[in-house]
Amino acid sequence: MINTDDLCMSCMKEIGPREECPHCGFNNNTKQISPYLPIRSVVGYRYLVGKLLEYNGDGATYIAWDMGKKAPVMLREFFPDAIATRRDKELKITVLLGCENLYEDCLQSFLELWRQLMRLRGLSSLISVIDVVEDNGTAYAIYEDPGSKTLRDYLLSIPTGYLPWEKARSLFMPVLSTLGTLHSSGIIHRAISPTNLIMGDDGKLRITGFSISQIRTSNSELNPQLYPGYSALEQYGAGQRQGTWTDIYSFSAVLYRSLIGSDPIEAPTRASNDRLMVPGKFAEQLPAYVINGLVNGLQILPGDRTHTVDQLRAELSASPVAAAASTQVPQINDIPEETIEAEPVKKSQKPKQKGLTSWQVALISFFVCVFVVLGGILLIFGDDLGVFKPSGNNNEDISVTNPTTVIVPNFRADNVTLDRAKQILGDAFVIKTVEKAHDSVSAGYIFDQDLEPGSTVKYGSTITLFISSGKSTVILENVVGMEWSKAEPLLRKFTCHISYIDNYGGNVANTISEISLVPGNTYEVGQDIWIKIYSEVITTTEPPTTEPESSSEDVTDDTTESTEDTTSLLEGILGW
Repeated sequence: MINTDDLCMSCMKEIGPREECPHCGFNNNTKQISPYLPIRSVVGYRYLVGKLLEYNGDGATYIAWDMGKKAPVMLREFFPDAIATRRDKELKITVLLGCENLYEDCLQSFLELWRQLMRLRGLSSLISVIDVVEDNGTAYAIYEDPGSKTLRDYLLSIPTGYLPWEKARSLFMPVLSTLGTLHSSGIIHRAISPTNLIMGDDGKLRITGFSISQIRTSNSELNPQLYPGYSALEQYGAGQRQGTWTDIYSFSAVLYRSLIGSDPIEAPTRASNDRLMVPGKFAEQLPAYVINGLVNGLQILPGDRTHTVDQLRAELSASPVAAAASTQVPQINDIPEETIEAEPVKKSQKPKQKGLTSWQVALISFFVCVFVVLGGILLIFGDDLGVFKPSGNNNEDISVTNPTTVIVPNFRADNVTLDRAKQILGDAFVIKTVEKAHDSVSAGYIFDQDLEPGSTVKYGSTITLFISSGKSTVILENVVGMEWSKAEPLLRKFTCHISYIDNYGGNVANTISEISLVPGNTYEVGQDIWIKIYSEVITTTEPPTTEPESSSEDVTDDTTESTEDTTSLLEGILGW
């Protein structure tokens, strides 16, 4: 059993009675900076607050301890410091006079954003949000610790400071897919940057740094937070709408930094004098289609820019043969080597046509003959060789050459949304859907199908996809004052945490005194609930002693009393 008094409030490791942590060097007597939550305060009856990690215009992030699961977590508090404050020794947020409506609008944006992220829990390149609670006049999002090594830290640890394309491709394509799912769910991140991509212990990047949209524009009523070099022009109040293309710019800028080794020039500077370049040595090394993707994703004006994740993915996944045939990318090899200094990142133009030498004509003729012969062989023997059989891989679109049969994809293994399934299935299937509650699959994701994966069926067959509507829910009945034996059957769909309080005869033994959730509200099955029950009647000749009330003469104004002591006293009184 872990005693929370023995935890370091910076790394949440057990250190016993020590004041200074031997793991991270943090001193547990350190006070939290004002006006943020005091160390060891408790949120939502469950989360023990630790050290403040960072803050911006919409709130603060702390390390915390989940007292239910006995594990460290990250806790994000909605605390827009431009319109709210926290008075000394108070946990409750105080909204500044005249800002009530704005605060409420922003609070609802915060709740909507993080609840939607919680529904998307399970995406491989996304932080895992486990809870959203309201307390202290504000809201809190709790998510698993993704790690502390940012992409920027990772890139700076590499001797060259940049990545080869093959390494970057394996790192960033899953991030791009997750970004597409966020967009399909109505979430625009607006802050994709090397500091908001975390490198996990498994070597995968995860998207973090989520905030409400109100702080991602320079002319916001809150304190804005933009990322020079990575924020798009429309975020600087240029009169342009923000959308999926805003994240495309930021993602392309991160990819540019990872491949080139330097931060892109800020968007406002580029708008007046665009000097962003792909240096010559990189233009020679990178595939032409990758340069094309960067060029189109980093267009300064939204109207000229790649607009969707699908478009950018297609550009970054093109084969070298296809890219060489494209007229959208300047052909660097056509320029004499001594003149190559840098390739400007500007809107692509068609390359100038150049005459071919006789040996080039002969070489091209030879390859044309080879392709014709190979094409004839594939047409004759393609079915026997299995060339035209569609893939059952979930992550690739099905291309059906023979319209009589098709292989059934597997939607049970991976987290796949209905929109993605429609892309994979195309016209090969008729899709029916059934929504059902599911306790381990997030809402909107497929968890089962009626056709067996890998089986061959007729083209145009009907496939039924079972989609999660989220966890099962239950309405909490009012069990306060009820004997535990009668209340227990009503609470079996909850995870109950029971504590007993002393009963000196004024209450019926084994009856419920207090619960942590609100009766009549709807909760997910498995929701934690803390319950206080009166013990058996204590028979004693002397009642428990109590401290005499202090007279007004004894009261002192101790302005140096720590908030941690106040919180500990309250916890002792409440018995939590």
